[in-house]
Amino acid sequence: MASERTELHIRNKHNGQYDLTKLISNYPALEKYVALNKYGTLSIDFFNPKAVKALNKALLITYYGIEYWDIPADYLCPPIPSRADYIHYIADLIGIKKDVKNPVNCLDIGVGANCIYPIIGCAEYGWKFVGTDVDPVSIENAQKIVDANSILKDNVQFRIQNNPKLILDGIIHYNDYFDVVICNPPFHSSKEEAQRSSLRKLSNLKGTKQTKVSLNFGGVANELWCDGGELKFLINMISESRRYAKNAGWFTSLVSKDENLDDLYSKLHTLDVDAYKTIHMKQGNKTSRILAWRF
Repeated sequence: MASERTELHIRNKHNGQYDLTKLISNYPALEKYVALNKYGTLSIDFFNPKAVKALNKALLITYYGIEYWDIPADYLCPPIPSRADYIHYIADLIGIKKDVKNPVNCLDIGVGANCIYPIIGCAEYGWKFVGTDVDPVSIENAQKIVDANSILKDNVQFRIQNNPKLILDGIIHYNDYFDVVICNPPFHSSKEEAQRSSLRKLSNLKGTKQTKVSLNFGGVANELWCDGGELKFLINMISESRRYAKNAGWFTSLVSKDENLDDLYSKLHTLDVDAYKTIHMKQGNKTSRILAWRF
C-alpha cells in the first residue's frame, strides 16, 4: 500500500512512498480514506479535507512520536513532507547534524494552530522553539498540542503578536537569542486572490475547469492572506529584522512567488546585510524556496 513522494530533502522521512499499511496500523482511522486510485494503486483522496487530516495524524504518530494532534475546523492542515523539508534545509543552513542533538533556539513566526514546525524540529533535532501568532485561537490550540505531547512540553513556548501590522517587533525581547528565525508567510493579498489561486490549482490537478473553491488543506485569513500579500509581509519582516541583528543568527522565510525575489534582494541590499542566500526546494510538481539573511 503506497503513495508516491519524490525529490524531497535527503533526510526527509517522506521520500519515496507513503507506507499506508504502516500508517494505518498506527492510526486505524486512516483506513476508511484509503482506496484504489485511477492508476490502480492505493492512495487517499487529497481533495478530501478529512482524508488529508487523517493522513497528517498518521504521519505525526508514526514518524514524529506525537500522541495527540488536532486543529480547529477550517484551520490550515499543512502538507507535512514540505514542512519537514524546510526544517531539514534550515538544519543544513545552520550546520546541524542529524544524529547530534544541539541546543538550537528557533523562533517560528506564524506558528499556526497546527504547530507543525515545532513538532518536526523537536522530534528530528531536539530544538527549542518560541512560536508566535496574531490569532489567539491558533496559540490556544498549539498550546493544547504541546501540553498533550511529552516530546514538546519543555521545548516549546508561545508569544502572541498583539499588533497584526508587526512581525518581529513586540516579539523578540532585548535578551533573546535565536539561532534561526523561520516563517511561512501568508501568500495572498486577499481572500479573493486565495480563492482564485485554489481554483487554478484544482483545475490543473483535475484537468477540468473548477468553479467551486475547496481548500483541502483549509486555512483562515491570517494563514492564507494579509494586506499586501507575501511581498509586503516579507519587506516588513526584513525591515524589522535590522533592529534585531544581534538577536538572531539567521532570519529565514519561505517565498512562494519567484517574481518577488528581486524586490526582496533589493530591500536586503539597502540594509547592508552580511550575507543572504536563496535555497531552492523541489517537491514533486511544486517548486518553493527559502530566503535566508543575516547581519
